[in-house]
Formats: sequence, C-alpha cells, structure tokens
Amino acid sequence: MSIDSSQVAAGMLAAVPFARTLGLEFVEVAAEADGAVQAVVRLPDTTATHNHVGGPHAGAMFSLGETASGAVVVAAFAHVLDRATPLAVNADIAYRKLAMGSVRATARLARPVADVIAELDAGQRPEFPVHVDIATEEGKPTGEMTILWTLRPH
Repeated sequence: MSIDSSQVAAGMLAAVPFARTLGLEFVEVAAEADGAVQAVVRLPDTTATHNHVGGPHAGAMFSLGETASGAVVVAAFAHVLDRATPLAVNADIAYRKLAMGSVRATARLARPVADVIAELDAGQRPEFPVHVDIATEEGKPTGEMTILWTLRPH
C-alpha cells in the first residue's frame, strides 16, 4: 500500500476545521511492513491550548489523538470512501502523566486492512480499533487512547 502523507494531511485539514483551529501538524502517515498504517500528529505548544497548569488541555490532547486516528482511517481506507463513511463509535483515553510543551500522537490501526474490507464487502458495517500513544516531543509517554471506528456503507 502506498500512502501520500501530504495528501492525507491536506484532506484531513480540509475536512476537519477543528484540526486547523488547534494548529495540528501531520508529521507522518505511512504504511508499515506488516500492512498496518501509522500516523503521527503534533500539537504545538501554544497558550491557546493550555490548561490551568500551563500544559496542553485535556480536550486538545483528546482531539490530537482522535485526529491521528482519523488520519490512519483515511489512509488505510481511502480506496473505499466512495462507498463508506468513516465514523468514530467510541473512544477511551487515559491521561498518564502531566504533559508540558508540544505533544505528539502516534496512531496505529489494530486490525488488518484486508479483514475490515472483507467485512465491508460482505455487507457488514465493520468496526475496528485504532490505538494511540501520546507523548512529549522527547518521547515521554503522557497518555493513551483507543478509538473504535466503523465504516458505514452508503
């Protein structure tokens, strides 16, 4: 699978105005050797996204992780978006450590793309998790998320 990282980033920023509002930066969207898809998205350190202790607000971190997971979904399933709409179904987040400065979310599809497509082709509405690790620029883990997505057939 070949992924045009800049095209995914441009598409996400066009389709999700809130990502632009937060100033999210798409660092990487790429296929991995095992067929999975990974996306890395960065939330810059700005006072507009700070909380009461000067770090990124929990809502901004949630949006960062959800956006990274969305980039994975768009990249993995771009070839079927003419017949299915991706929708987030559920999300769980754990804030593990206080984050200060810029943070990055690294999202990874947790099911093989082919399995999800097979369910869609069989007339089902597939669900699949995307796992997200949130860390500081230095790599210190600060949180983790799992977003359950579906592809709703048109």
